[in-house]
Amino acid sequence: MQDNLNPMSAPAYAVEARAEFIWKCYAHVVVAILAFAAIEAYLFSSGVAAAIAAPMMNNWLLVLGAFILVGMGATHLAHRLESKTSQYAAFAVFVVAEALIFAPMLMLAMIKDPSGSMIESAAGVTVLGCAGLIATAMITRKDFSFLRGILVWAGILALVGIVSAVIFGFQMGTWFSLAMIGLAGAAVLYDTSNIIHHYPADKYVAASMALFASIAMMFWYVLRLFMSRD
Repeated sequence: MQDNLNPMSAPAYAVEARAEFIWKCYAHVVVAILAFAAIEAYLFSSGVAAAIAAPMMNNWLLVLGAFILVGMGATHLAHRLESKTSQYAAFAVFVVAEALIFAPMLMLAMIKDPSGSMIESAAGVTVLGCAGLIATAMITRKDFSFLRGILVWAGILALVGIVSAVIFGFQMGTWFSLAMIGLAGAAVLYDTSNIIHHYPADKYVAASMALFASIAMMFWYVLRLFMSRD
């Protein structure tokens, strides 16, 4: 008789728990994006952005390499950290690091277009692109975990290309930005798939950090592409 009083079966409870986990992940990503925007606003209004952008603008390829390494490090941490405290601490540090690394790129974009419309357009394209990819993963429920090997090797090749550009003095042009936008899109699919299918229920902070890193990478290269066309 007691079993009949329970309106929710075990499979139904599992589905509801997973849905709650997924929404927690997306909520944390939205909060991270808002925090990133707030930090950037402070850096620019306080003049800190200009101070740190000046030396970084003379070493674009090194900044590019640092951006890729920080993103890869965040993804690695997302799969390794266990406690909530360490996950939140790593996420906070990562958002601040991303804001600092983005400062010279945003500063240059503002110099090219003081109205800020270039940054707004790049942000809009990034949001639409990521929303479409997330929706694809959510609707199809396809497991994109097979992309992991491709992402690892593509990231390594990108770093090799950047190091080679630093050593031999050639430029990473439009095609590199397009390739990296494609890589970022694959990373968004991979991270969303992991959120749907693989992350443990207590790792929503780490899962959010991985997805935020992929979205940030897409924004970086979309903005870089817009700037190269200007």
